[in-house]
Amino acid sequence: MDERTWERVRDVVAGIPAGRVLGYGDVARQAGIRSARLVGRILAEDGADLPWHRVLRSNGTVAEQLRHRQLAELRTEGVLADNGRVDMRRYRWEPESEQ
Repeated sequence: MDERTWERVRDVVAGIPAGRVLGYGDVARQAGIRSARLVGRILAEDGADLPWHRVLRSNGTVAEQLRHRQLAELRTEGVLADNGRVDMRRYRWEPESEQ
């Protein structure tokens, strides 16, 4: 993987506004790559300075090891979860609709 790909993923995640979320696949598409797993890898290795908590599984759930921290971070931004699941239809960031 090249550095440009890495930076495109970081740029997409950095651009997610507070109170909005994206799925890993959403980030991949916006960054112009095919792999949602690669997005997860980049965030795991180099995402501490990013709003990583705004990136979820496509069904609105979070990884179990991050559950409490991630949901707490989202809650402070007004993103509410029901039984550990965020309503992606309600909170998904659609950049083209916010222009």
